[in-house]
Amino acid sequence: MRVIFMGSPDFSVPVLEALVAEGHEIACVYCQPPRPAGRGKKDRPTPVQARAEALGLPVRHPVSLKGAEAQAEFAALEADVAVVVAYGLILPQAILDAPLRGCLNIHASLLPRWRGAAPIHRAIMAGDAETGICIMQMEAGLDTGPVLLREATEIGAEETTGQLHDRLSAMGAALINEALGQLDQLEPEVQPQEGVTYAAKIDKAEAAVDWSASAAEVSRQIRGLAPFPGAWTLHGDARIKLLGARVVPGQGAPGQVLDEGFTIACGDGAVQITHAQRAGKGAQEAATFLRGHALVKGDQLGG
Repeated sequence: MRVIFMGSPDFSVPVLEALVAEGHEIACVYCQPPRPAGRGKKDRPTPVQARAEALGLPVRHPVSLKGAEAQAEFAALEADVAVVVAYGLILPQAILDAPLRGCLNIHASLLPRWRGAAPIHRAIMAGDAETGICIMQMEAGLDTGPVLLREATEIGAEETTGQLHDRLSAMGAALINEALGQLDQLEPEVQPQEGVTYAAKIDKAEAAVDWSASAAEVSRQIRGLAPFPGAWTLHGDARIKLLGARVVPGQGAPGQVLDEGFTIACGDGAVQITHAQRAGKGAQEAATFLRGHALVKGDQLGG
């Protein structure tokens, strides 16, 4: 099929690669514009732009698709379908209507649960047992369109957003090719009104760990915010980013270090930190981290 691909972050890259590998004709790749990043604040292309250019594909990164000129350029591509995954711009009706078969979105949740910006984070933070991928026919509402295909997967007891992100990205890449291969046979499933939830964008204010919460809640917060923005706590004046956790037996004052193995008491139960990061350092496994930043039994974490 002749496909317009629309995506920006790392999550979208395997999907683009899968479409190319399947032999679809990529008419154009749309992504977010390059933005200042790094110490030098030089403009950096999105991961999708970098990969598309490496594959020799034409790339466009308009600031908006609301103008008549941008919409005319899009329509002139005469695509069979647009595949959209974490693109980052709202698509006006003229864009949704331009491809012959419309626009298909790859959404990382089991719709109608977790419509919106941060479905992977929210599923883990809420303690969901499973999540998945939906291939959705796009319409004007926020992730409200009918679902063409869905695939569920269990969320691991110690799985982080980063790990689940990579699994769902691969699932989405396989599922979109399956959908395109049988597009004429698929029956759109209207989303039910029951069970609608919204995955609000992650606010950095959510990242400070409240050790008075239960061990299950603290574990979900740490795993749900790993690797970005990263849940954090204080040890004295040092700020520690916590990037992995499991629930373990243990009791003590909330935030109290219970042993030399990075076990921390919560309001109910305890968690063992599996990965952590100091300011200016990379993420480390707990044992490596503790060699450079000792925690003594009885120490108190938190503000």
